[in-house]
Amino acid sequence: MMPRILIAAMLAAAAPAQEPVAPTNLPVGPPRGEDRGGYNLVNSFETGYRFHTVDGNLGKYRSDVNYGNGVRLLSSSFSIHAREGHGAWLDELLLNTQGLGNDPYESASFRVQKNRVYRYDLLWRRNEYYNPGLNIALGQHFLDTTRALQDHSFTLLPQSWIKFFAGYSRNQQHGPGLSTIQVFDIRGDEFPLFSNVRRSQDELRIGSEIALGGLKLSWMRGWEWFKDDDEQAITGPLAGNHPDDATTLTSFRRAQPYHGGTNRWLVNVLYDRDRLYSLNGRFTYAGGRRRFIFDELLSGTDRFGAARARQLLVFGDARRPVLAANLTTSIFPARTITVVNHTSIHHTRMEGDGSFREMSLLGLFTERVNFRFLGIRTIASTTDLDIRVHDRVNFRAGYHASTRRIRSIAQELFESGPPERAAAEQSNVTHTGLFGIRVRLASPLTLNLDSEIGRANRPFFPVSDRDYHLLGARLQYRARNLQFSAAARSHYNFNSASLASHSSRARSYSADASWSPRPWAGVDGGYSKLHLDTLSGIAYFAAGDLISGRSLYISNLHFGHATVRLSLRQRVDVFAGYSRVQDTGDGRRAGGTLLGRRVTPQEAAAAAFSAARTYPLAFSTPMARVSIRLRQNVRWNIGYQRYEYAEEFGRAQDYRAHTGYTSLTWSF
Repeated sequence: MMPRILIAAMLAAAAPAQEPVAPTNLPVGPPRGEDRGGYNLVNSFETGYRFHTVDGNLGKYRSDVNYGNGVRLLSSSFSIHAREGHGAWLDELLLNTQGLGNDPYESASFRVQKNRVYRYDLLWRRNEYYNPGLNIALGQHFLDTTRALQDHSFTLLPQSWIKFFAGYSRNQQHGPGLSTIQVFDIRGDEFPLFSNVRRSQDELRIGSEIALGGLKLSWMRGWEWFKDDDEQAITGPLAGNHPDDATTLTSFRRAQPYHGGTNRWLVNVLYDRDRLYSLNGRFTYAGGRRRFIFDELLSGTDRFGAARARQLLVFGDARRPVLAANLTTSIFPARTITVVNHTSIHHTRMEGDGSFREMSLLGLFTERVNFRFLGIRTIASTTDLDIRVHDRVNFRAGYHASTRRIRSIAQELFESGPPERAAAEQSNVTHTGLFGIRVRLASPLTLNLDSEIGRANRPFFPVSDRDYHLLGARLQYRARNLQFSAAARSHYNFNSASLASHSSRARSYSADASWSPRPWAGVDGGYSKLHLDTLSGIAYFAAGDLISGRSLYISNLHFGHATVRLSLRQRVDVFAGYSRVQDTGDGRRAGGTLLGRRVTPQEAAAAAFSAARTYPLAFSTPMARVSIRLRQNVRWNIGYQRYEYAEEFGRAQDYRAHTGYTSLTWSF
């Protein structure tokens, strides 16, 4: 499961490198706008129609892209600037929007300010999130929610030696969700369960900043509140997903409110003595607290047809104080030497009480009270040295050390028996050395080499860094109309513990180029490859037997993109691009079967596990856009973009989508 999640995350991160075909984002109208009174106004809108068709898995398309049909305000831009730099009530006003009118990704930003008096910024986003889940549970796992985010920031006296800040943020998520439950025992039937998602997070903050001479002091006080009030219910009798099973549900209700808040402080001090040294200290403290209740009541029949009723009540609270402080000291003993030391401490404590109560139809009552504590304290110090031995050569070296202590306490009380308590403590020390060099081989050509080697005596997890090293190189060429860069990097880690062993090798290669042979033409392109293979000890159960062995995972992720831009006679603009993300796995198709003989359940489980060691898939998107200037303040735009997703280990989620738009951009 985890490798597939990592693949999906990398695909999601790489896909935005190819920008959507709309909005057009080309200038229209007079570049300096219009003068009215003492202000200059610049205004433009792009309004059009989106269209799309999908062949294949519509749910996967909605999870990845989610563009639909309809009229949209694709983008807008409006600005007011005081011509002389100052006005009566405001000196600058900016308003930008994108995707308004039911696009899945809508946003707006607003700013108004008057120099030396105030500045106000507003950011707003609204995302339509649809997740069909995995192809399990008969397609009964999905989420179709809307997330709305807003952030307000106000600064009083923004250019003064003393400033005051205030801000407010809100994050909301709401919508329907569907999952499944299994009741009464692990061999019971599954039932679809509808949920009403209601989550919100609010934040309020105030602060100020004072600058006197070379000293700058700032502080921020913040309050945060979080609420999750999801509700789930089944209102009528259900036979479940397997009607031949005797398990049924007559009624089901679950309420699980989860509320909490965090109070925090942030203080930052900066002192700078020009050309001698600088000090930068930062202190933060956040005292988080959460409370939850899980109340579940259900009734029905079990797999033997006997009447069953059960109520679960789980409640508790948790506290999570977090303290972090660091001091960065930069010393400049000579114009060619820089020494930087960064010392920090980070301390997190998590502790809480929980109570579990269960009541059955037979009158059986079970109660359990537990307490958990986890404390992690990390002290780290890094020292880095940069020496410029020549106008073309820089050397870098560094030494990093950190000490981490982890303490845990687990205590449980079963009804009236004596409490069971287990405490543990572990420390880990990591030492790291770094070395690098930067050489300017020629006026436009620069080479960077860096290396890092680290050793940890007791890593916390089997997959944590223990004996590792990194090597990297980067070559850059910069000219007036040509830019090129190439890089290579490797990261090897070996970790052997008493219960498991782990090794990983990651290598990445990349090259990017940008060429503008003429002011009206440009070409951009790039390619990168990430290779990852991990080998870890693993133990699992199959058909009641414990199977231990090694887990091998191989990924070869390729990403390439290319774009072409043309401006013909300052009237017609053409943009075309293509990007592709593909994981070729280990070079073979996923699968592998045991045919020609009867196999044991253990062999079948091992074959399925072997097939899951690689996930070959591909995601590609070509696009093209043409924008024609009809008049000085009017443009007509048309564009097309295709999205194609294909899996070699299962075709159920494959799709091919054709999307496009036509629009008018004008200014007035």
